[in-house]
Amino acid sequence: MKKKNGTLSNIIYYIFVIGFGFVMIYPILWMIGSSLKPETEIFGNAASLIPGEWLWGNYAQGWEGFGGIGFDVYFRNSMIVTTLVVIGTVCSASIVAYGFARINFKFKAILFGCLMATVMLPVQITLIPQYILFHNVGWVNTFYPLIVPAFLGGQPFFIFLLIQFIRGIPRELDEAAIIDGCSKFGVFLRIILPLLKPALVTVIIFAFMWTWDDFLAPLIYLNSASLHTVTIGLRNFMDADAGTNWGPLLAMSSLSLFPQFVLFAFFQKYLVQGIATTGIK
Repeated sequence: MKKKNGTLSNIIYYIFVIGFGFVMIYPILWMIGSSLKPETEIFGNAASLIPGEWLWGNYAQGWEGFGGIGFDVYFRNSMIVTTLVVIGTVCSASIVAYGFARINFKFKAILFGCLMATVMLPVQITLIPQYILFHNVGWVNTFYPLIVPAFLGGQPFFIFLLIQFIRGIPRELDEAAIIDGCSKFGVFLRIILPLLKPALVTVIIFAFMWTWDDFLAPLIYLNSASLHTVTIGLRNFMDADAGTNWGPLLAMSSLSLFPQFVLFAFFQKYLVQGIATTGIK
């Protein structure tokens, strides 16, 4: 009797999980299905996930872009910005986190308090001062405002995440390396950095997704259409006067998710491990 009750509970549990999962991914499935529909069918038969007429031309039309600029330009710009931001974030955030977690220096507590304060600070508060700064140095309408901050520490959240992970690494490893003649930077490079792999993969995934999906910063700093990223390129399909070309818009929206799906599929195991071992539970 207990076995039958356990089996029934498992069946109900899996049905609930599958149903809830379907509800969660339904908008993505709808977007992919609608990207292959004619525009009259997108809203005329909105609930259906399977197109009545398969219109692959939406992808070809969307790839041609808008205003004479192909969508490949937007993908290239997003890939350049995102790749450099990820590299800068990993390099700078790991070094800063190591300094806070392992090195004693003057005003450490005050600086760590400032770091935690910036974690809770909305990005809109610093937007105007940053824009004035980048405008004064002539970086507006370039990729520099999007990339350079990542090489100066990046997101405070990533620094805090790495600090938590490093604090979980036994200090005896550092002491043994110092006894063997390692400098502090040598300890970081040879001991801490290899052990940071799960946390760094977590940082890579989040930094990639947040940068790839960022709309506000490219909108503020990039004026030339040839510099626009994928998010701004998708916005270009929406014209208040000529109307929105929904088929190509949904086609390119679906295509823009592909890099994130690939990244998450390859690094999902490390993502779960990194979050579970950083003390953020």
